Amino acid sequence: MFGKGPRSASREGSVADLLDDWPTAGEATTEPFRDEPPAAPVAVREVPRFRERRKQSRGEVPDGTRILIVDDSQTLVAMLRKMLDQNSYETIVAHDAETALASAFDDPPDLIFLDIVLPGMNGFEALRRLRRDPRTKEVPVIMISGNEQAVEQFYAQRIGADDFMKKPFARSEVFARIEGLRDEAGVLHRRTKGKIGAPVTPAAE
Repeated sequence: MFGKGPRSASREGSVADLLDDWPTAGEATTEPFRDEPPAAPVAVREVPRFRERRKQSRGEVPDGTRILIVDDSQTLVAMLRKMLDQNSYETIVAHDAETALASAFDDPPDLIFLDIVLPGMNGFEALRRLRRDPRTKEVPVIMISGNEQAVEQFYAQRIGADDFMKKPFARSEVFARIEGLRDEAGVLHRRTKGKIGAPVTPAAE
């Protein structure tokens, strides 16, 4: 009854089986325990590295870098502000040119995204005033618009903008335009060489 003979089907998986298979004090084993937990998934460990690579690819943002967003579209402002906030930029918002000018003159930002078609004063007139004022004449300005006529007028006048983005635009274009205005230390400057890039309409992200 208790002799060591062939294991019956009823004993398979029982506590007695586990005790029979357990190595004695004098036995050595190189096999891992059967219930050893698996190693942590590689993907979990790689997430911080991926985020770090993405941050490094866009460069470090100097503390206190402020960007003024001027657009009357609540949706576009919210989208652009989220992109910038997630990448360590401080953002200020104005929905018309008059408010934007008052904000810029009072505390000049490091960069302005300026819509062309605005209620009241348009973006072209706002840009002229920014360039005439010593407090803001060196602040880089990226103009934005989805109006084809405004785009053509912009390229005809070339009144002092540093770059241009046509709506709708993707996250990749936003940071490509910003990167084109940054120096090696990440500080934003007006474009001094080369021409403004042609507008791009990539697939929305």
